[in-house]
Amino acid sequence: MLEIKDFFSRLPEFICPELFASELEGYATIENIWDILKRIQAGFTANYVKPGIYGTVEEGAFLRGKDIYIGKGSVVEAGAMVCGPVIIGENVEIRHGAFVRGHVIIGDGAVVGHASEVVRSVFLPGAKAPHFNYVGDSILGSNVNLGAGTKLSNLKNDGSNVRTRIGEHVIDTGIRKFGAILGDNCLLGCNSVTNPGTILEANCMVYPCASIQGHFAAGSIIKLRQDLITAVSHKL
Repeated sequence: MLEIKDFFSRLPEFICPELFASELEGYATIENIWDILKRIQAGFTANYVKPGIYGTVEEGAFLRGKDIYIGKGSVVEAGAMVCGPVIIGENVEIRHGAFVRGHVIIGDGAVVGHASEVVRSVFLPGAKAPHFNYVGDSILGSNVNLGAGTKLSNLKNDGSNVRTRIGEHVIDTGIRKFGAILGDNCLLGCNSVTNPGTILEANCMVYPCASIQGHFAAGSIIKLRQDLITAVSHKL
């Protein structure tokens, strides 16, 4: 079993630490780390949100639904759309053009940036999806950063349950939509793609343009190797 403590170190300061509790009334026991996503998909955010707007919503921003909480110091910039249910902590930036589609929990100091779309996902404190990102059915640990254009793909083309590989074992997660689980301090390069069911333990690095899947141990560096050919023009 992959231990939650090996992925996320700042749970006590997260706005909804109950989400990660092994036992939680009304929800199944967490036996595998992706069971956290099952709780989100089962309506955790809607059940725990206490509506209130304590941050700044700029003129030209759109809030859809009454089941929205925005903490102190947070800003929803003009041109962004936030759909409930959603819980947004303190000092969070929801930048111009961002689309928060619902069933999302965003911890303190996190960023959802320009043209980034987020649905049924969790951002732990300081996690960032700052430019042209897609984050679906995923968990971003503290200080995770997604490079511009990075996509966390969450659905197989055939719509079947997502399977993930851990060691020599291929496991059916029992979830149809499962993007990525990224431990604290993971860094993903520009235009990288995590295929459904990707799991990175803490402190991993993914090089730009790589397309990855499966489980990677803490501190892994995942590189894309390609041959570059320079054609010399004879018209100089």
